[in-house]
Amino acid sequence: MVLSRILLVDDNKTRSQQLETVLQFMEYQVEIATSLNYETYIDKFDDLVVIFLGHDVAKQAAIFKTFEKRTRTIPLILLTDKDSVPQLSTATNNLVLPILEWPATYPDLKKIIDKLPDSTLPAPIHQAALRDEPRFSALDRLQGNSHAIGMVRKLIHQVAESDATVLILGESGTGKEVVARALHDLSHRRTKLFVPINCGAIPGELLESELFGHEKGAFTGALSARQGRFEMAEGGTLFLDEIGDMPMTMQVKLLRVLQERTFERVGSNKTIHCDVRIVAATHRFLENEIKDNRFREDLYYRLNVFPIEMPPLRERPEDIPLLVADLVARMKASNRGSVCLSNAAMALLMQHEWPGNIRELANLIERLAIIYPKERVDVAALPEKFQHYQVPEGITNDIDVSDDEDNSDDVDQVLVVTPERFTETGNSITNLTPLPKQGIDLKEYLNIMEIDLIRQALEECNGVVAHAAKRLNMRRTTLVEKLRKYELPR
Repeated sequence: MVLSRILLVDDNKTRSQQLETVLQFMEYQVEIATSLNYETYIDKFDDLVVIFLGHDVAKQAAIFKTFEKRTRTIPLILLTDKDSVPQLSTATNNLVLPILEWPATYPDLKKIIDKLPDSTLPAPIHQAALRDEPRFSALDRLQGNSHAIGMVRKLIHQVAESDATVLILGESGTGKEVVARALHDLSHRRTKLFVPINCGAIPGELLESELFGHEKGAFTGALSARQGRFEMAEGGTLFLDEIGDMPMTMQVKLLRVLQERTFERVGSNKTIHCDVRIVAATHRFLENEIKDNRFREDLYYRLNVFPIEMPPLRERPEDIPLLVADLVARMKASNRGSVCLSNAAMALLMQHEWPGNIRELANLIERLAIIYPKERVDVAALPEKFQHYQVPEGITNDIDVSDDEDNSDDVDQVLVVTPERFTETGNSITNLTPLPKQGIDLKEYLNIMEIDLIRQALEECNGVVAHAAKRLNMRRTTLVEKLRKYELPR
C-alpha cells in the first residue's frame, strides 16, 4: 500500500497547521478538514490511507460512527492533549490504531507512521509546485488611495530592482506577504521562483533541514536527499515570514548564509553557493526582542537594510471600500461566490478597529458571501460587533456602483465607494455632479476619460512610457497594454 494521502480532521486550527507542516516535511500529501466538512473529503478522495482526528468530546461519537461505517480499512490516529485520557467505547478502540499526544515531536510522529502496515513515502513535492502563478498580480492587491499605502507602493518601486535585503514590518494580517511578492514581481528575479517559508510554523528541529535541505540518511526518516528552500529559490526570492519567531540557534546559521552566501545541507560537508534575494517579515518589535535576548542584534542589522512598514487597517479606513471590491473580485474569479454591501454597511466597516487587519476583513467578506450568496448585505446582516456603530447622516442603504460588465443582476453588484466621496471626517457624502436626463454610456465615458488621462501623461513626460506610467501610478507593462488596447501612438 502506498501512503499517498493523509486526512487531518481537527477543529483546532493551530494544531492542524502545525501537524500539517510536519507531515508535509515528511513528504506526505495532507488534506485538512473540520468536524463540519470531513465527510466531503471522504467522498472526494478515494486514496486516503490514514486519518488523524483531533476530536471535540461533544462531537466524537458522531464522527467515530461515520468513520466506522465508511472507512473501516483506513487506520485512524487519535490526537489528544497532553495528560488527557479520552473515554473511548470498545468499538472506537478497535477502530483507532494509536493515540498521539499533542504537542508531539518529529520522532514521536515518525514512530507512529513507521508502524503503519506496508507504508512508503510518496514522491517528493516537485519544485514546480512552489511556482507562483497568481490570478491577480501582487502589486494590484495593494489596494487603497491612502497616504500610508501610497508610501508603501513608493518604497516598493524604489527598492524592487535592487538586490537589497528588505525587512517588512507590521501587525499580523496587514499583507506583508503581498508586499514581498510585489517586490519579487517588480524585480529582475521575477522569472525565477518566489519561495516563502513561515519560520514560526516549523518546529525548530526541522527548520534547518527545511531551509538548507538534507542528504539521505542525515537523520532518522531522511530516506532520500532533499533540497532546501535556499536551493529552490536559487536566482529568485526567499521570503522568511515571521523571522522574529526563528530559534536563536538557527539565527546564527542564517546570519552566516547572509554574510557568506554559502551553506551546507544537513548531513553534508559540501559547500553550496547561493544567489538568493532575502525578504523577511515579522509582526514583532525586533528591538524589544534584542533587549530580551530573543533575537540577535547582528542579524537584525543584516536584515534591516531597507525596512517597509505595513500600516494597520485601522489607520487607513478610507481604503476599506477598495479592499472589499478587490476581495469580492478575487472571490468571483476563483468561483467562491459573491456578495454586495450597502453604503450604510460599508460605513460601519470603516468605523471598526480591525484588530485582525485585512485578514479579518477578508474572513468577514467570505463569511457574508457564504451566508448571503449574491445578496445585498445591509447593516442588520452584519455581525453583532458592528451593531454599536452609528450610520453617518446622509448615507443610505442603496447600492452605490453596479458592475454591468457581465450584465449581472443587481444582487451580483459590488459596492465601490471611492474615498473622494467622503469628507475628511468620513461622516458625509459630498455632492455629486448629476447625471444627464438621457443618461450616459458609463463604459464609453470611462474609456474616454482614461484615454484622455493617458494622453496627458504622455505629453507631460515627452512620450516616455515609463515616466507616464509612474505619473498614472501604474506599472509600465499595464500602460503598454492600454496603449495597444486603445491603439494610441507611443
